[in-house]
Amino acid sequence: MRRDRGALVFAAVFTVIVLALLAAPLYASEIADTTPADNHLTDTTVVDGKRVDVVGLDSIPIGPTWQGNYFLGADYNGRDLMVRLLYGARTSIVVGVGAVLLSFLLGIPLALAAGYRRGRTDAVISRLFDVLWSFPALLLGVLLSTALTLHGVDIGPVSVGSGSRLIPIFVIGLVYVPYIARPLRGQVLALREQPFVEAARASGMRVSAVMRSELMPHLWGTLLVLAPILLVNAVALEVALSFLGAGINPPEPSLGTLIEDGLTKAASSPHLLLVPSIALVVIVLTLNGLAEGLRRALDPHGVLGLGLVRGE
Repeated sequence: MRRDRGALVFAAVFTVIVLALLAAPLYASEIADTTPADNHLTDTTVVDGKRVDVVGLDSIPIGPTWQGNYFLGADYNGRDLMVRLLYGARTSIVVGVGAVLLSFLLGIPLALAAGYRRGRTDAVISRLFDVLWSFPALLLGVLLSTALTLHGVDIGPVSVGSGSRLIPIFVIGLVYVPYIARPLRGQVLALREQPFVEAARASGMRVSAVMRSELMPHLWGTLLVLAPILLVNAVALEVALSFLGAGINPPEPSLGTLIEDGLTKAASSPHLLLVPSIALVVIVLTLNGLAEGLRRALDPHGVLGLGLVRGE
């Protein structure tokens, strides 16, 4: 009961975070009265009854006001940090969720094919996984993202600009395909020898039908546990790519670009670094807690083999 309660608590916290991020446009328009891209270098605001510059004559932006506008202060272009934080965190989570869905879309069919058909199919797919697995996730992400970001993607009717969110979604989703497919392949290898699968084959059921109706229902628990684990990794990789200039491109905010901006100004305006860093820690800890709670609830004996560490 205590384990289930922990998962529910973290699920509730993550739900609150998601709702807050979805409300970012409402907060920006109705409370802060700005957008994440609006500069206010020469503007003033009222703090405790006094009118002050958003960016002072010394070029240092205003700190947290704890009021509607500039709640967490401004950056060096006079942009509202709270607004940019909400939009930036939303971007990071949207990219992470999109990448996880793409990993599932690619990894599940490959895992089913490799585990069920075995033989040459398994050998080819497993070697592909090994190639992707042999690169550190960050290095592979930087290489792929840099290559695609330079010129965008233009393949036949598919055209994606260099600044599109679809590029980091594709890159991160591709990087984490083995992290989904390898645990699933191991499960499918074990399931295919079970009597109910052998009975389905003996009855003349087509391979696709066996995979869909006999194997997939037994994989949903694993996928549910893997989803928040993979989302943590995907969000962290998006932040790292954007921090290194290989992910979301400025001026669009992301936790990675906000941390990069704050790092260069940490000495004079520490709130620019602390705010996005704390937000990232909260998101990661919440997702980690949710993943651990789900794992304990759905796999109390550790029999699913869900390790995402290399070599497991």
